[in-house]
Amino acid sequence: MQIISTIAQLRMTLSDRRTVALVPTMGNLHAGHLSLVRIARGCGERVVTSVFVNRLQFAPHEDFATYPRTFERDCEMLEAAHCDIVFAPHESEIYPDPQAYTVHPSPALADILEGQVRPGFFSGVCTVVLKLFNIVQPTVAVFGKKDYQQLMVIRRMVRQLALPIEIVAADTVRDVRGLALSSRNSYLTEAQRIEASQLNATLTTLAAAVKSGHTDWPALERAAQDFLSERGWQPDYVAIRRRIDLREPAVPDPSHDDPTADEPLVALAAARLGGARLIDNVEL
Repeated sequence: MQIISTIAQLRMTLSDRRTVALVPTMGNLHAGHLSLVRIARGCGERVVTSVFVNRLQFAPHEDFATYPRTFERDCEMLEAAHCDIVFAPHESEIYPDPQAYTVHPSPALADILEGQVRPGFFSGVCTVVLKLFNIVQPTVAVFGKKDYQQLMVIRRMVRQLALPIEIVAADTVRDVRGLALSSRNSYLTEAQRIEASQLNATLTTLAAAVKSGHTDWPALERAAQDFLSERGWQPDYVAIRRRIDLREPAVPDPSHDDPTADEPLVALAAARLGGARLIDNVEL
């Protein structure tokens, strides 16, 4: 496995035109990231994993400075997962000048849910992902479904900018209690880690209620938020949305037994538990 830190060296290494599958990460890797690498392994002749903590997607009050950085361990894990190249640039390599040209995704998708709570987040994500796409020029890029809205934003960017890249979605990897694996889980105490599984449990219960015929979306969302709040969480949102565009669903046709028959739905949530902000989703 090669570890490359400059754009020039990476481009030289990739100049043989072999197909490339890219896995963008911010490091502090876990089994969820490695599942993306394994999927990428089957999508291209060469797998490139980027490790870069992107300042542009952090607000001033967020955890950019303290975000866990475990590069040596990350490289050991990636080598064991048969990654070919780790692209680990310094910040000055990706942003040699202040980034005045940025990507601004459609507010209809990017300024709701995560984008409403974290203004500018998706602009920062899209800007760095587009730069990585331009640097690596992959044929395939693999992203996890845990970051559901991010996946949708990136897919739409690729489609609207006519980028010759296939975006592959990977299922969320969970621990034995159902907690979605995340780099920020390291902020949890052991007791909080046990409690953290309630986020997925809440969404699963919400999904079951919808499947059983409940269609008062606001009431279902409020009940889920209240449940989390009573357990010591600080919810940012719990939402039932259309999968196609994350807009609020219409009241379904009462002649259908399945409320999701008219349009597939997804339940999404973001909430703080102690020092960790966790997100999750369940497709209905």
